[in-house]
Amino acid sequence: MTDNSCGAHCARLCTRDGLAEVLATDRGLLHWRAMRSLSDAGLAEHAVQETLLRGWRSCRDFDSRKGSVRTWLLAIERNVIIDIVRARAVRPGDVGWDDITEVSVNGRPDFADGLVDGLLVDQLLSRLPEPQRAAVTEVILHDRGYREVAADLGVPVGTVKTRVHYALRSLRQLPEVA
Repeated sequence: MTDNSCGAHCARLCTRDGLAEVLATDRGLLHWRAMRSLSDAGLAEHAVQETLLRGWRSCRDFDSRKGSVRTWLLAIERNVIIDIVRARAVRPGDVGWDDITEVSVNGRPDFADGLVDGLLVDQLLSRLPEPQRAAVTEVILHDRGYREVAADLGVPVGTVKTRVHYALRSLRQLPEVA
């Protein structure tokens, strides 16, 4: 599974250990963002798989000087989601009756599901210190760039990246929310 053509800045997605690490640490975030954007579990899973496939194919193009593997994968996922949304817009008739009956009238998941997800996210974010919470909210939930958030918060870009990093690390170490 190792691709020997990867260079010095390899994302390690071409190695069994590197891929396992990404799956363990970032798959949940990738799926959550895809679900949030696409409102369809099947499409969200497809988006995650396509993101990982594109990352694997371009593993040697990763440059750690530009950001982390997570940030790189989130950028790839953004493009994948845009591709999926565009494909759905071009072929809106590709929805079967079973799909229609599982979606509410406005095309979004059940209100109660969205409310529970929102409460869970709020509960998790409330466990973070305010500077980390603000950085995570802007970068991940509002899908804004680090530079833009840094400018708004009046702090260096590296500070925003550090806050997001430590916030996500803290959230991964928390026990499950009841």
